[in-house]
Amino acid sequence: MRAPLLMRCCVAAGEDDDQAQFKHSASVQMVAKLTGLSLDHAYWLCVVLNFAIVAGAVVYFSKKNLPGMFRNRTASIQKAMQEARQTSEDANRRLAEIETRLSRLDAEIAGMRATAEKEAVAEEARIKAAAEEDGRKIVESAEQEIAAAAKLARRELTTYAANLAVSLAASQIKVDPATDQALVRGFARELSPKGGSGGGPDEN
Repeated sequence: MRAPLLMRCCVAAGEDDDQAQFKHSASVQMVAKLTGLSLDHAYWLCVVLNFAIVAGAVVYFSKKNLPGMFRNRTASIQKAMQEARQTSEDANRRLAEIETRLSRLDAEIAGMRATAEKEAVAEEARIKAAAEEDGRKIVESAEQEIAAAAKLARRELTTYAANLAVSLAASQIKVDPATDQALVRGFARELSPKGGSGGGPDEN
């Protein structure tokens, strides 16, 4: 507690010393002589004058530099606002483009789906027609094979029947030499021009 109090006392004492030195300075004494004021009044007059000079200098430089600073600041703010406006417009434009693309994308998807469905139906019809054509060709080929097999079977059956008939006839007909000669003479008479008149030699 004592150390801070001592420090404050030292600071106050230093300030009092500075104030006393300024109060008894040559400039304050000269102002007191020129104005006829007391030393205290001259001191306060000097303080006021110093403050006025500093304030005037601040105002002067502020008037000289602050408008430019304000203008630059205003210009930068306006530029930032313009950039923000442009950015907002670009964002809105891009958003509108995206929404337009999305709407077109929905339409494109619907069109692609309809096209795919049509192609699927056409492909199904094509496959069905090809299957029917293949079935028809298979049936025609089978019918041709059946007809050929039946024709071959009929031919083989006819051949077999003819051979069987010849075999049966050969087994049933028995011709002796006298009958064979009589048949040959009769056949010869039929072939000769006079075969029917009996102009040949007598036969026993």
